[in-house]
Amino acid sequence: MQKIYGKNGKAFARNAFFRRCNLRILSMDFKTEVSRLINEFLETRPDLFLVELKISASSDITVILDGDNGVTLQDCLDASRAIEFNMDREAHDFSVQVMSAGLSEPLESPRQFRKNIGREIEVVLQDSSKIEGELITVDEDKIVIKLEYRRPKLIGKGKEDVVEKREIPYTEINKALVVIKF
Repeated sequence: MQKIYGKNGKAFARNAFFRRCNLRILSMDFKTEVSRLINEFLETRPDLFLVELKISASSDITVILDGDNGVTLQDCLDASRAIEFNMDREAHDFSVQVMSAGLSEPLESPRQFRKNIGREIEVVLQDSSKIEGELITVDEDKIVIKLEYRRPKLIGKGKEDVVEKREIPYTEINKALVVIKF
């Protein structure tokens, strides 16, 4: 370690350049290794898919999974063990947290949207407008929502019921949530 003196004469320690580079390389290898392990686990479980993988600066690993038929506690345990049992804690200290994507989490991938066909969803578009309706179909480029609402009659007084389908490309979606009804 090298001492560096600032303007006020106080010394502070600085790691050598090669030491800082080695730490960065180790953290990159760590992230790559965690990604590889979780992907190997998911290859054995085609019904599950990765929603998000976060690794903090303090090596706290957070894995968020979803599944075509939901995610069980055993699925989370298996994913956690796939990482934990194949990493060396002596080489890198870490913690692992595996969880399922909750209902309050936004829908991100076409696979998540497909899983929620027939449910009521709220979509916030890029222009901040909101649309709420039943998710009807999903493909790789867009979703289709059935909207039901009342509007003033075009001719005469009163209101009329309207049912229409609206296609929304993923590029227009800022956030989409499943509407929870009790």
